[in-house]
Amino acid sequence: MAKTIKIYDTTLRDGAQAEEVSFSLDDKLRLAEALDDFGISYIEGGWPGSNPKDAAFFVEVKKLNLKKSRIAAFGSTHHPKNSPDTDSNVKTLLKADSPVVTVVGKTWDMHAKTVLKVSPNRNLEIVHDTIRYLKKRVDEVIFDAEHFFDGYKANREYALSALKAAIDGGADLICLCETNGGALPFEIAPVVTDVAKTFPSAKVGIHCHNDSDTAIANTIEAVRAGAIHVQGTINGIGERCGNANLISIVSNLQIKMGYKCVPPSKLKKQRELSLLVFELANMARRPHQPYVGRSAFAHKGGIHVAAVRKSSLTYEHIEPETVGNKRRILVSDLSGRGNILSKAEEFGFDLKATDPGAKEILEKLKEMENQGYQFEGAEASFELLMRKTLGQWKKKFDVERARVVSNFSDLKGSNWAEAVIKVRLPDGETAHAVAEGNGPVNALDKAIRQALVNYYPQLADVELHDFKVRLIDESAKTAAITRVLIESGDKNGRWATMGLSPNVIEAAWMALVDSLEYRLHRPNANSGTRKKKSASKKA
Repeated sequence: MAKTIKIYDTTLRDGAQAEEVSFSLDDKLRLAEALDDFGISYIEGGWPGSNPKDAAFFVEVKKLNLKKSRIAAFGSTHHPKNSPDTDSNVKTLLKADSPVVTVVGKTWDMHAKTVLKVSPNRNLEIVHDTIRYLKKRVDEVIFDAEHFFDGYKANREYALSALKAAIDGGADLICLCETNGGALPFEIAPVVTDVAKTFPSAKVGIHCHNDSDTAIANTIEAVRAGAIHVQGTINGIGERCGNANLISIVSNLQIKMGYKCVPPSKLKKQRELSLLVFELANMARRPHQPYVGRSAFAHKGGIHVAAVRKSSLTYEHIEPETVGNKRRILVSDLSGRGNILSKAEEFGFDLKATDPGAKEILEKLKEMENQGYQFEGAEASFELLMRKTLGQWKKKFDVERARVVSNFSDLKGSNWAEAVIKVRLPDGETAHAVAEGNGPVNALDKAIRQALVNYYPQLADVELHDFKVRLIDESAKTAAITRVLIESGDKNGRWATMGLSPNVIEAAWMALVDSLEYRLHRPNANSGTRKKKSASKKA
């Protein structure tokens, strides 16, 4: 039977301490539901005595229908000048009325002397008395042994005596904290082993920070040495360099090592959970993040793709679907014919290796990438290239003329742009539109969709989501070729297109046109149907 490891998530508390991260109360409640659905054993909701938002969380979370997770309130041992029954922090922990309380206390004698400014023995009394007082009033008490590994190196006997004080006080689990994030994996296991031997009846946990980029490895070593409880955050977000990343830890422990961390059926929710945390934390996604990143199972080199097409085991350590991800075949100047065939399958084209079109597409790809195109980030533009080469593309409209005027010198600081578009439709009629926007690309986007939407009503829901500009030849400075990547989408999904030109507006225009052409060539695209006699529209 697989050994169970209890997963303790501190994204809502430790993760919120990451620079530029601030979860709202609604964010925290939404994440609590997602963590519970994933199968997390413990959710640390925050420090109820530190701010009103965390205090409110412990009130509101009781209204959720959590099925798996136990909510933990976090706080410190009582102030040296107080007793537990008079300490405001301890009172606030009890007021949170959570089934679990996690208490952080000093285990490094240097911290007792320099931070708390008490004697080492007084610190032991504080640890013991705080936990004893809380344990009589809450169901479960966890002791976070702060700076334990540094304290152990400096004074093993004292660090262990701090653990004994917590255990004697009634702590249900002692969690060894590698707070400074400076330890290396080979240092972790001997310490955890020693703790387990010294206190054979105690339950031991691990909490690692990532300042040496070893938090995941350190956590795994602790589990191998006997830890049964793991603390960390989703995506590893946290103060300084972050915490141990629970996404990778759960994947490694459960998929690779046979431990049980979450229900097996929930593993496929990992990418979804990872993206949710990035979204609510307002952080950029990490495409190269192991297991769940967009690039985690992306294959670019021709040799790699050829091998993966024969067996995914050649260049993938697990099936991507196990963690809710998917395989992606990229196309670039490094591509071989296998890349082209894989993309053809993905796009629904019947293309064989011996077809002349396969060679022609590959040659066009390499030539265009040499010019500065980059199709791995603009797969919708590449699909259009394939359609045109294979004769599966039909012109949906002609742009007779397009003009944009932009103003940015208004003394009030307001920006505006106006675009004028005239297009010819498949029935031979023309459509004309004028639109204003807060910039030239926004104005062009509005104008062309206004000109087309009466004939192609499916374009009404298309929105521009992202816009990126890259200089291809930076040495040419303002004369450099510009590559513009645009991400568009509707209710059915998102797609990326690209344009290339020395003129940034023209490059953006090319990407916009590709975006609409792509939408009109999708399998679920309807044929053009005019709503009115005239398609002209002004804004």
